[in-house]
Amino acid sequence: MNLTDYNQIRDLLAHHGFRFSKSMGQNFLTAAWIPEKIAESAGLDDQTAVLEIGPGIGCLTVELSRRAGKVLSVELDRSLMPVLAETLAGCENTEILFADVLKTDLEKIVQEDFASYRPVVCANLPYNVTSPVLTKLVTSRLFETVTVMIQREVARRICAGPGEKDYSAFGILLQWYTKPEILFDVPPSCFLPQPKVTSSVIRLCRRAEPPAQVRDEKLFFDLVRAAFNQRRKTLVNALSSAFPRIEKGMLEEAVVSCGFDSRIRGEALSIADFARLSDQIGKY
Repeated sequence: MNLTDYNQIRDLLAHHGFRFSKSMGQNFLTAAWIPEKIAESAGLDDQTAVLEIGPGIGCLTVELSRRAGKVLSVELDRSLMPVLAETLAGCENTEILFADVLKTDLEKIVQEDFASYRPVVCANLPYNVTSPVLTKLVTSRLFETVTVMIQREVARRICAGPGEKDYSAFGILLQWYTKPEILFDVPPSCFLPQPKVTSSVIRLCRRAEPPAQVRDEKLFFDLVRAAFNQRRKTLVNALSSAFPRIEKGMLEEAVVSCGFDSRIRGEALSIADFARLSDQIGKY
């Protein structure tokens, strides 16, 4: 069965009485080159165990199964159970876990199911859970790489740097834990149903160490969030709203002591800049 052929997908879903769920962000691929290229981009071999999230009808799952030693696919929609039982019947190294990945114990999976394997993630992520899922994956520090298809605008936010319009607190979070790279784009025409946005495949490689050193990591991220929550304000004014216990004059002093203009906006600071400022503010 060709799991990316429009007519075969339609017949398969009709046979099992499946209906698309907008709330789950379900869009199935209709171009064979995409799951093949995603799987190839993940750098798999028989020593690799793959966590897939949202397998859909299994077109990417099959490609992962052909290349990896083991595949565990987590699917929230139990109505796909009979569909996946049919499409993955020949994938003996693949297991489907019907669960919410946001409530799943990833450490237990890696320690028990993926023992002796190199753990990675490869998935066509449902758009509606991209941010919380990626946050959970990268902050766990469990996976060597995370190769996923997401909305292009989110991929750009993840990879953007200081001064760019897509630069964001979420991007800094992911850049803190990983080295992100956009691999290629996928147009809406390659999906059923067609989304209204272009997608991108992105690879996140786990960092051995963060890109900067900080004394207080929580303060660092609080500082970053504060800067971007009110990004049109000057950094001093944004921080003044977020850290009311610190006098505004002291915050301005901290900004200037780090070599920045007192009127600078947070979006102009690099990760290293935020780290330096975080350590300075931590003294107060």
